[in-house]
Amino acid sequence: MLTFVDTPARTASPSTLDTLVLLHAFPLNAHMWDEQRGFADRGWHVIAPHFSGFGGSDLASDTPSMDDYADAVIELLRDLRIERAVLGGLSMGGYASLTIMRRAPELVRGLILADTKSPADSLEAREQRHKLLTLVREEGAEAVAGTMLPNLLGKTTREHRSSVVEYVHGMIRETPPETIASAIYALLSRVDAADVLPQIAVPTLIIVGDEDTITPPSMSQSLEQAITNAELVTIEAAGHLSNLEQPQRFNEALAAFLDHRV
Repeated sequence: MLTFVDTPARTASPSTLDTLVLLHAFPLNAHMWDEQRGFADRGWHVIAPHFSGFGGSDLASDTPSMDDYADAVIELLRDLRIERAVLGGLSMGGYASLTIMRRAPELVRGLILADTKSPADSLEAREQRHKLLTLVREEGAEAVAGTMLPNLLGKTTREHRSSVVEYVHGMIRETPPETIASAIYALLSRVDAADVLPQIAVPTLIIVGDEDTITPPSMSQSLEQAITNAELVTIEAAGHLSNLEQPQRFNEALAAFLDHRV
C-alpha cells in the first residue's frame, strides 16, 4: 500500500463519500498539500499519497510507468474501502489523475486538475527529461532543484516569497536521486490523454497559475474546452505550483468547487 499523509475529517459524522485525494507534483512529495489539509475542518477526509520512493516511502520500481502510479492509488482507495472520492492532482499528479480516469473512473465523483495538461511530452520535452536524468545521476537532487526551481515557481514567488522558494528547494533536495530518476521514467512513458477528456462526466475544476510557464494557461483552457462539465480558475501571481504559491486563492477555488459542485 502507498504511504500517505492522512487527515481525517474533523466533524462528528462525516459522510463516507467526503474523501479528497490529492496527488503531488514532480519532484515533490505529498507534503506539498499541507496547506490543503485544513479541508478536514470542512468535513473532508484528506488523503495525500506519496508516489513510490517519495516522502521517505519505499521505491517499488526503478522504471515505473504512469499506469503504475495510477494503479497504486486505485489499490489504496480500494484497500481503504473508499467507493468514490474527489480526486485532484497537480502537474504529474494531474497526469496520474487522468490515468485513473482512464482505468477506474467509477472511483471518482469529482476531478481537480491543477497546472497540468493532457498531451504527451513533445520531442523537446523528452530531450529535457533525458538531460535531467543525466543530471540527477551525476550530480544529485541539489542540482535538480537548482535547475527546476526557476520554472516551477512564478516570477512573483521567486521575487517576493523566499519562504516558498526555500520550502520547495528543501523538498526536492531531500528526495533520493534514484526516486527522481524513477519518476522521470514514468513521465517519459506517459501517453497522450486527449482521448480521456471527452469521457469525463464528473464535475471538474481546472486551476492554473497565470505565471505558469511549464503548463501555461492556454493548456488549461484546452482542458476546459475538451471536458464537458469543467470550469477554469486562473490564479494571479502564481506559477506552476499554484497551491503552494497562492494557497489562500487556491483554497478559495477548491472550497467553492467542493461546496457547490460535488
